[in-house]
Amino acid sequence: MSAAPALPSLAEELAAIAGPEFVNDDAGMLRVFAVDGIAPAISVSPGSAEEVAAILRLASARDLVVVPCGGFTHQDQGGIPKRADVLLKTGRLRALRHYDAGDLTLGADAGMTLAEVERTLAVHRQFLPLEVARPEASTLGGALAVAAHGPLRHAYGGVRDFCIGITFVTGDGKIAHGGGRVVKNVAGYDLMKLLVGSFGTLGVIVGASFKVFPRPSASRSFLCEFPEAREAAAFRDRVLRSPLRPECLEVLSPRAAEYLKDSIPGAESKAVGRSAPEAWRVALRAAGSEAVLARYARELGAAVSTELEGQSEAAFWRSVITFSESVEGRHHNAMILHLALPIAAVAAALAAAEQIALDHGFLMAAVGRAGAGALVVALIPILVDPPAAPLYAAAVKLLRLALPHDATAAVARCPREAKSYFSVWGTTPTELDSMRGVQRALDPKSVLNRGRFML
Repeated sequence: MSAAPALPSLAEELAAIAGPEFVNDDAGMLRVFAVDGIAPAISVSPGSAEEVAAILRLASARDLVVVPCGGFTHQDQGGIPKRADVLLKTGRLRALRHYDAGDLTLGADAGMTLAEVERTLAVHRQFLPLEVARPEASTLGGALAVAAHGPLRHAYGGVRDFCIGITFVTGDGKIAHGGGRVVKNVAGYDLMKLLVGSFGTLGVIVGASFKVFPRPSASRSFLCEFPEAREAAAFRDRVLRSPLRPECLEVLSPRAAEYLKDSIPGAESKAVGRSAPEAWRVALRAAGSEAVLARYARELGAAVSTELEGQSEAAFWRSVITFSESVEGRHHNAMILHLALPIAAVAAALAAAEQIALDHGFLMAAVGRAGAGALVVALIPILVDPPAAPLYAAAVKLLRLALPHDATAAVARCPREAKSYFSVWGTTPTELDSMRGVQRALDPKSVLNRGRFML
């Protein structure tokens, strides 16, 4: 339960702002929104940016902790919440603000789901390259808040690269804007990049504008197998130096096949146990005309072990996107890390992660953007009884030391018992001080997601 005391008039005050039908203080119903055992005392669903601002001004005046959420798909990431007084749900903020198919721009409220955006853009054969495990539940605001990305990051960049405008509400209830509705807008501070990946600790995102892209006429995917990570990396380098410009260029560790095997032809017949590791894979997706796809087949030649098209291709990439969820569904004590590093360091980082995992009682499985240096690494306990909580932190510390100085390793998920051993933000006191300074400027009373990442 929430550690906050009951406030008898809070429901009435929130109802006066958003309407009584959009306020819920039923403890039983709110229990499903608990994070690490901390459930919100009350939830509210505002219908406009102005209502969000009024709620945050009320919370600031009353020293309440507000937890923003969209589809509630990433709420378990980050530290253990200090409190969760008010769950602010953005589901009513789902209007399409503008869509110019000719200009390739779209703007919408933060509560619009990614599936709704996809259906809107499909009419003009356009798309937003935001890939998530649950598009029917995940919202635009949530995707921005967690800096969501998938295999398409290789060709299109992350969400901060095609978000061109943002509207948010600060912790003290001020409505702020950054960027605009057009791609060439350069006015003001680049607030989009500040809010992207902030996990609701700096402001509540209420709307955003994006650059969108034409959908390719056709695609084909190629899987290539290698006995070692360094050979997979060498193949990746050859592709990057070539005239080929794939949409996706993914590296898959041997053990990752255990969580993707239903979508990889033949993988189910190969052992993936500890004593029989199988191949490293590089997965490449080409897009364009039939002539373009034929050129990829010729250029890649004998390196290709499997070609995928149509439904089998879609199923494979869906399994890559949902890799973390597949691991978490089978191993509730697994730890998921997001690594960002120079592409030249990918093979060495994966080798280090594999050895460190084994030394601390884990098995390692990984997928990632081989050409962008963005990896998802899962450390899975070898035994039914998981390692002691400090070993999770020890493994991460050693991995960070093994990475280049300009790389990062962020814990996206781990057991509750291990969370208190992690320093989530910053690698030096200067970085941590800077981040706290930004938070104080936008959320001076620490109203938003207190304890998730900041003190």
